Amino acid sequence: MRNKVIRYLSLLGLCSLLSACASSVTPPTRYMLPSENAVSSPNQSIGTLQVRSPRLAHYLDVDGIVIQLDDITLNEAREHQWAESIARQLERALRAQLSQELTSVQIVHADGNTPEALTLLLEVDQFQGRHDGRAVTSGQWQLRSADNNLLALKSFSAETELQQDGYPALVRSLGESWDKVALQIAEEIRKGNYF
Repeated sequence: MRNKVIRYLSLLGLCSLLSACASSVTPPTRYMLPSENAVSSPNQSIGTLQVRSPRLAHYLDVDGIVIQLDDITLNEAREHQWAESIARQLERALRAQLSQELTSVQIVHADGNTPEALTLLLEVDQFQGRHDGRAVTSGQWQLRSADNNLLALKSFSAETELQQDGYPALVRSLGESWDKVALQIAEEIRKGNYF
């Protein structure tokens, strides 16, 4: 009888210990890219550019923020995750930046209901922190006419040095790198006189 009581108390103590451990697990920290609030609409639009959500390399299409540990090793953070799909965040940030840069062009989300619009498509190959303390992004973009003819096809690449250690600094630097990409694209669109 005494052994049964000891076993019961031991089992009860073990359950209490396990439930305490389970309840002390902290949820992951979630991050959003820094955003520009000022999105202006053009006074006299000379055209419309619809921006599609970027296609991400498979390893980037995850919840966790990706860190490149060396030349071949990637790690997805478990405790530091994106608050929403990174593809959505990249599209929103790109539209906001392009709206500021291409002030005479109406920048919209690509929903298929804008028949005369040019379409901007992106493929993102890199969007990660790197072991040397830099936030890197690269890939390619293409601009297509309303009838889907290819107008431009270009690569993009940008790096930003982290100002300090930690995931908040990495997310801010990734946002800065993405802004640089948007500026590159806007400059190429201006030079090409597509509108």
